[in-house]
Formats: sequence, C-alpha cells, structure tokens
Amino acid sequence: MKAIVATRYGSPEVFRLEEIPSPVPADDEILVRVRATTVSAAHSMMRQGRPLVGRLFTGLRRPRQAVPSTEFAGRVEAVGPAVTSFSPGDEVFGETGIRAGCAAEYVCVREGGALSIMPFNLSATAAAAIVDGGSTSLYFLRDKAKLRPGHRVLINGASGSVGTAAVQLARHLGADVTGVCSAANLDLVRALGADDVIDYTAEDFTEGDRRYDIVFDTVGKSSFARCRRILEAGGVYLTTVPSFAIYPQMLLTSRIGDKRAVIAAAGLRRDEEKTQGLIMLKGLLEEKLIIPVVDRTYPLAQIAEAHRYVDTGRKKGSVVLTVEES
Repeated sequence: MKAIVATRYGSPEVFRLEEIPSPVPADDEILVRVRATTVSAAHSMMRQGRPLVGRLFTGLRRPRQAVPSTEFAGRVEAVGPAVTSFSPGDEVFGETGIRAGCAAEYVCVREGGALSIMPFNLSATAAAAIVDGGSTSLYFLRDKAKLRPGHRVLINGASGSVGTAAVQLARHLGADVTGVCSAANLDLVRALGADDVIDYTAEDFTEGDRRYDIVFDTVGKSSFARCRRILEAGGVYLTTVPSFAIYPQMLLTSRIGDKRAVIAAAGLRRDEEKTQGLIMLKGLLEEKLIIPVVDRTYPLAQIAEAHRYVDTGRKKGSVVLTVEES
C-alpha cells in the first residue's frame, strides 16, 4: 500500500511517500480503507518531537510509529474472525491516538478502539475533519470543565480545528460563548454560534472587564496567570498545550484557591471514552446541530505542503488529506 513514512523528527521534508506492506487485521481488528485523514497543530508538534516530554509517548530519538496522522474516515475492507460489531462495507470514522498510522491507504483498528459508524450525511473529508476538534472539545468542556447551561465561556483560538468545534459544542450545551480570533475569522466564528467575538490583534481579552466561568485556550497562546483575573470564582482555565507552568499550576489550584488551571491529554483517554464521544458527535452531526469546518484539502502525497500550511498558524478549522476519492 501507499503510505507516508517519517523515520526522524524535523521539518515537513521528513515525510516520504512509500510502498509498504498492507496491515493484516488480527482476530479482534478491523481493516479500514482510509479515505481521509487530517493534519493538525498537534501533528506538527509530533512531527517535530515537541514538547520533549511528548517523546515519552512518540519515541525518544525518532518516531516510534513511522506512519503519521491519528484521525481517519473510510470504509471497512475486512474484519477479523472475532469481530461482531462491524462488517465489510461499513463507513466508519475514528482515531488511533499515539498509535498513529492513518496517513496510508489502510489502517487496522481494534473493534473496541475509538471508532464509530460515520454520520450518514457527511463525506469522508468532513467526517475526518471533525474527529479531533469535536472529540477534544467535548472532553474539555463537558467532562473537565463541567460546562452547564448559562455558563459564560471564552474560547481562545476559536477559528482552529478545536476552536470551531468548541464554539458550536459550548453553544449547544447552553453556554454564552465569546470567541477570540483574528479579524479575518470574526464572521466565521460568529456564524458558528458565538454570542460575542474579539479580534486579538486589536484587543487583549485578558484586560477586559467581562468575567467568565470557563476560559478554553485551544492554542496555548495565553496562560492561567494572565487569565486568572477574568475568571469568576469557581472558574476554570483549560488548555490543550503543555507548558512548564501549567502542571504545577494545576497541582496547586486543585488544592488552593477558587480558580483552577487544567490541562489534559485527550488523546491518551481510554478508547471506550473516545468512542462514546464519537457516537455523541455522530448524532449532533446528523441533526446538523454542529458542522465540520474544512479549510483546505491536499492529496496524501502533498502532506509536506499541508504541514507547511498548518505551521503558518493561519488555518481555519481543519486541514484534510484525501487518501481515496469519496
């Protein structure tokens, strides 16, 4: 099969398109013919081996998994003899986490892995686009922050893959939503359901008068120290991006004070939790209560170009690699 391979950390030039053996499903595995996968900021960090602590999971000196990308949408090609929940021909979407392997024509996933039948009304491109942002946002807002109707939520990086999903999910869960992004994306974020939008190039949201129950920093461009003053008593600062400060802050605020700092690795959750999230997202997508946002698509062979674009920090929603025409 054709697959993207990277055997060292570095720039987008580390990627090569190669012919490698197709995986063979074990007794409890499903062989998925990949139609689409994604390139995200997290994948860029994994490509570079950053942060260094992340190499404990991805490989100390070189990538442990040579084939990158962690989200997929595609068709079940074959199943192992012990598989009962899926059949050849099923359209599925999901993620492989640190096992990666999705930037290829085929990937094997355990029947109990993080996957679900694909929403009937989405293309593979759209389905792959929502996996990371939707699953991550649901985990942080619903499970970590315990978002309730009436909460005031600020989402920093509201136009990215996690941010666009977070705006929609926070609104669906009953929050009053403020989105922070560049001027070029204000209309997009407003259209996704934000009650208020802030252009970060013109205004520092941490200096404003408004207070929030939740600040969700999806891009790691702020900090708990800067956002503390705009949090209500009992408020939570969430971030998806590791830093030297956030871990001791999380430990300290779990014991002292009435405002908390929280970071979590959504990709390291149990597969059962991820699957439950995907099933919920499937229902919301089929009812059109949330929509995927796709910025650009690239063919698999142009993964380096896709990474270079993601590295600019200017993408809106998701960047998708098409592996097979839907």
